[in-house]
Amino acid sequence: MQNLNEDNITRAVIAMHAGAENARLRELMTSLVQHLHSFARDVGLTEAEWFTGIRFLTDIGHITTDKRQEFILLSDTLGLSMLVTALNNRKPQGCTEATVFGPFHVEGSPRIPLGGDVANGAQGEPCFVRGSVVDLQGRPVPGAELQVWQADATGHYDVQYAAAGEGDHEHRARATLNVDALGKFHFKTIRAEAYPIPHDGPVGKMLEALGRHPWRPAHLHFMITAPGFERLITHVFRNGDQYLDSDAVFGVRSSLIADWIEHPPGVTPDGARSAIPFYTLDFRFVLNPLPAASGRAAAAGARTAPV
Repeated sequence: MQNLNEDNITRAVIAMHAGAENARLRELMTSLVQHLHSFARDVGLTEAEWFTGIRFLTDIGHITTDKRQEFILLSDTLGLSMLVTALNNRKPQGCTEATVFGPFHVEGSPRIPLGGDVANGAQGEPCFVRGSVVDLQGRPVPGAELQVWQADATGHYDVQYAAAGEGDHEHRARATLNVDALGKFHFKTIRAEAYPIPHDGPVGKMLEALGRHPWRPAHLHFMITAPGFERLITHVFRNGDQYLDSDAVFGVRSSLIADWIEHPPGVTPDGARSAIPFYTLDFRFVLNPLPAASGRAAAAGARTAPV
């Protein structure tokens, strides 16, 4: 394998993968090499540009921590995250659409009862959220688990704040709860606000160089799981937000836009009183059954169908 040149080096690299025992890895790496080499040929990549790209990726690695995932931000802002989400979440019509996961989910968020306070002291105007989780036939999915998280009024997630000391971090504006036997849920939180993704690092510099803004429209994150159904990772976006048509991470779907209804000061849905205006949001989530569960449901429907 000597005297390789720009015309035959791609074939030589791919040939080196022939001994890979993992067929899927071999397929992925073969395609990756083909596309990377084609990109370099198409744009006539210079050595200086190649080194700039290497430095850019190195800087992304340096800034990435357990609380800041710059590689996910890069994937998000290039539309790759949403493309992968779309490819892997094709659903029947009527199911709630999936969207990007984002870099700010945290495992082990506080578990609260129905009606509990997700905000837990996070800054923002009070908002009361209610809704339901159902299947494609509109039947409740009792006990479904909801993980909810959002930014506060300043545009920051709790993990973006420095803790006072080791182990002092307190979860805010995120929680886990379960729907009731009728598939219904309700909780208190704060109104979702638009916010910029972290743009003080390499990804922010890239966006600035491309003439792009870093803003995301106001939204609530949801991850919903239930036995027999596909996991749903999605957002609910606030209607009227100025960034709905220019989301920095391309995650908006019109079916996920909902109204945050403003109410004057007075009695709130939980029976308390608010001295300031508050908001309500109502949204229904429709889960997609797993293939085996779908088959069982169809069989049960056939057995119980009227004749």
